[in-house]
Amino acid sequence: MTDTEKTIQLVIVTGMSGAGKTVAIQSFEDMGYFTIDNMPPALLPKFIELIQLSMDNNKLALVVDMRSRSFFAEIRSILDELENHEGIDFKILFLDATDSELVARYKETRRSHPLAADGRVLDGITLERELLAPLKNMSQNVIDTTELTPRNLRKVIAEQFSRQDSQPEFRIEVMSFGFKYGLPLDADLVFDVRFLPNPYYQPELRNQTGLDDAVYNYVMDHQESEDFYRHLYDLIEPILPSYKREGKSVLTIAMGCTGGQHRSVAFAARLGRDLAKDWIVNMSHRDKDRRKETVNRS
Repeated sequence: MTDTEKTIQLVIVTGMSGAGKTVAIQSFEDMGYFTIDNMPPALLPKFIELIQLSMDNNKLALVVDMRSRSFFAEIRSILDELENHEGIDFKILFLDATDSELVARYKETRRSHPLAADGRVLDGITLERELLAPLKNMSQNVIDTTELTPRNLRKVIAEQFSRQDSQPEFRIEVMSFGFKYGLPLDADLVFDVRFLPNPYYQPELRNQTGLDDAVYNYVMDHQESEDFYRHLYDLIEPILPSYKREGKSVLTIAMGCTGGQHRSVAFAARLGRDLAKDWIVNMSHRDKDRRKETVNRS
């Protein structure tokens, strides 16, 4: 293990209430950090000792903010202690936004500000900004979220804190399913192949699946199947780089027929094989082996 790997990579996420700390901590979790929200500053040293003993994950991101009642009494001395700790490489991420934007966000969520004792949000924001000014000056990373959507904030954090070799690879999940068992909840793109000739009506194919050559060939040998597949592939293939560029880590493409045994399986198998030439692809067939003792079509 290298010295870098032994060093704890610690990010303390703080800043103005309503500036996006929840989105930020979720972003660090997506990047493989061990995360804790609303960490009392007094517990930081003891917690880091425990992490050093286990070293299951040397990347930590902790939210420390106004919800910790002892925040200002302890945070400065704790940060000085962390800065002098040889085994810790820590940074402070401070999230900010304009007063008008923070007021608008509080009105939208109908939440009260933690420092607004009399209920006036702007008074709480003004007091918090004054109290946090020294901490903002200490921060190595300051992000103004006024004009940032949650997706854009995640992108900015990833650019600032994730290494290139730790970025999750974009992958494609190609799956088949049967409409009579319900739509897959995690599908991004759903295509219906129930209009194609159905192998179910061929007695010798009924109990086989689209992974069997006889069923696959039956489905694909029809001209309408070939025409549809070419149009389908020409639709999907050009848009994949855009999904990756926008930061999506998994794209799920679902092919559905009535029972999820024949046509959808054949199409999912073909699409998965073709996309795997250029992309990381996982294939699954949700209802391929599912049986119901009914007279419904497969």
